[in-house]
Amino acid sequence: MQYQLIASAAAALRAGALGLGRVAGTAAWCPRLASAPVRVRRGVLVLMTTAGVVAAALAGPAAAQEPQRERLLVTDPYIELHTGPADSFPITFVAERHTWIEIELRHTDWYKVRTPEGKEGWVERHQLESTLTEAGGKKTFRDVLLDDYLQRRVEFGAAWGHFAREPVLKVFASYNLASTLAVEATIGQVQGDFSGTNLWHVDLLAQPWSDRRLEPFFAIGVGRITNIPNASLVGAISESSNSANAMVGVRYHVSQRLIIRLDTAAYTSFISGSNTQQYRATTAGLSFFF
Repeated sequence: MQYQLIASAAAALRAGALGLGRVAGTAAWCPRLASAPVRVRRGVLVLMTTAGVVAAALAGPAAAQEPQRERLLVTDPYIELHTGPADSFPITFVAERHTWIEIELRHTDWYKVRTPEGKEGWVERHQLESTLTEAGGKKTFRDVLLDDYLQRRVEFGAAWGHFAREPVLKVFASYNLASTLAVEATIGQVQGDFSGTNLWHVDLLAQPWSDRRLEPFFAIGVGRITNIPNASLVGAISESSNSANAMVGVRYHVSQRLIIRLDTAAYTSFISGSNTQQYRATTAGLSFFF
């Protein structure tokens, strides 16, 4: 585009110079202007040159060519083109082996492609993994999947483990405020032999190595713990108290949108006054990101 702009400007300068020659040498072209002082004629040249440069600048982007799309060669017996980015959409065309296709658009794990005949459709990623690039190498999509992981915003998951040696089940949801900082909400339930415990807490997660597939993280938070004794116990009274917790964990991006997570946490329950109680919990689970 820069070379086109420079060429257009040079053409405008040449046109301006020719115009000045006409102004100076051809009275029939404009007798009044031909007889005008040199300073006026120079002003006309400047205006003509400026107009040419502006016109070239405006025309440059329009004349610029569209960015070249990536071309892939089909090596499987065929690939199926759907009318939309999902298996539920009907197949509109089948591209056979040795057909060159262009990638136009991407939506999650689906890619919109075009054939040399102008046929367009959506192809799932796994069908494109065996295609070849123009350089003859195999097309890889790992970088695209990793980019999705690094750009994730919302994450939902569930985990199972032990809370003070009792089985616990929890669900959590987090939102990335930045690449290294997130806020997470958790609710859980502990089922003991003589009582059950409900808990919830909101944490601030620090994830300084968020650009890695194997990523450690740290968290601190506050919440509430409610202990509910079994109804069969005499004089059973539920107790509820505020809590604080600290957590350390690690998660691993398995594939696509799936994450494996392992964490351990220490809870402090503020029962009354200076009376506190400590708990430890370790859980493992799965989560999905969007």
